[in-house]
Amino acid sequence: MKGAIIGDIVGSVYEFHTIKGKQFKFFKPKCFYTDDTVLTCAIANASLAYKDFQSMAFFKDVAQKEMQKFGQQYPDVGYGHAFHDWLQSDNPEPYNSYGNGAAMRTSSVAYVANSLEEAEQLATIQAELTHSHPEGIKGAKAISACIFMALHGNNKEEIKEYIEENYYPLDFTIRQIYRKYKYDITAQGSVPQAIESFLEGNNFEDCVRNAICLGGDADTLAAMTGSIAEAYYGIPKEYEQKIGVYLDDNLNSVVETFYNKIQTNKNRKFSNSNKK
Repeated sequence: MKGAIIGDIVGSVYEFHTIKGKQFKFFKPKCFYTDDTVLTCAIANASLAYKDFQSMAFFKDVAQKEMQKFGQQYPDVGYGHAFHDWLQSDNPEPYNSYGNGAAMRTSSVAYVANSLEEAEQLATIQAELTHSHPEGIKGAKAISACIFMALHGNNKEEIKEYIEENYYPLDFTIRQIYRKYKYDITAQGSVPQAIESFLEGNNFEDCVRNAICLGGDADTLAAMTGSIAEAYYGIPKEYEQKIGVYLDDNLNSVVETFYNKIQTNKNRKFSNSNKK
């Protein structure tokens, strides 16, 4: 979750001012959080509710309510038109989106799931609230699968094999595509690139830089990549501290509460900073 937030913040200034290259200041003073962070926090609250009650139906209900609550509290952080209408609806229905919005907000579900299948089920539930198109759902499931596998000790070769067998061909490198890659908010046009950015990275920061250098939907690419990289490498302490500078008290409280509660599970590991 923190990895998604850091990726969102760092990438925020490059979404509409793209950069083709990895040499850029990681945290700029003008960086800010976007809808990626706000909705990640909303799903985090729903994930904690699931952790306590172990009910998929309850998770779905809470996820919908939390997204509407947070969306209405933070109305000007960059939502798409269809999602903005969904936020204001008394009876919100999915709108067949194949965008990357469900994938950008899904990171927390992998931390409360007890199996890979369960992580994918939770990802599906939160995605289907808005993204009823199969591609939108697939993107959320793929990101959640990567995070769960990274948390539970799978190496990059194993993660790549699983994604290729179940979700996307990863038959390209960042070097091969970054000069021609363009802004793409579809799940099918950004989730594979985010995963490849993680696979080619040497540490947390390098993974996020890979995503941003593509010059696409920078904040969301970096959020998706960062969420996987956190699970695999952990996050440098100084970067974790940066989160508090950019978020308000309400969002900081959500982050703090989430990590305090998930780390009570002694069987999980959340820092793999020595992995290569």
